[in-house]
Amino acid sequence: MNIYFACSITGGREFESVYQAIVQALVEDGHVVPTAHLAETGVTSVEAVVEPREVYGRDVKWIQECNVLIAEVSVPSHGVGYEIGFALSIGKQVLALHQQGRKVSKMISGNPDSSLQVLSFRDTENAIQIVREFLGRQSLTNE
Repeated sequence: MNIYFACSITGGREFESVYQAIVQALVEDGHVVPTAHLAETGVTSVEAVVEPREVYGRDVKWIQECNVLIAEVSVPSHGVGYEIGFALSIGKQVLALHQQGRKVSKMISGNPDSSLQVLSFRDTENAIQIVREFLGRQSLTNE
């Protein structure tokens, strides 16, 4: 499956280890993750040299080509919010994950779109389990 993984870059990297573990699990499970580099340490400086128009065009193309979008939303991010809204507007299934107890934007948590699931995780292992269950349901739906 082609998966767009969204996470905070400029908004804060507090959950970087969670991002990395999720992406690693996705890749190990055989999925294609064009945004895998966004989970890497040092991505802030790497992405800083890419022009905004280039980022927009690249990311929109990747969202259009993906099967699903998985977003880690524990740290607020304008970009991730936009990516979720864009993915939903073109009919993509979206999983928005956040650490239990974290406040999440009401524009995400209150969105009634049936293509959006907003779920909380206890720890990194639980986040990976939730992602795998979400993808398992997607596979069943697409058969």
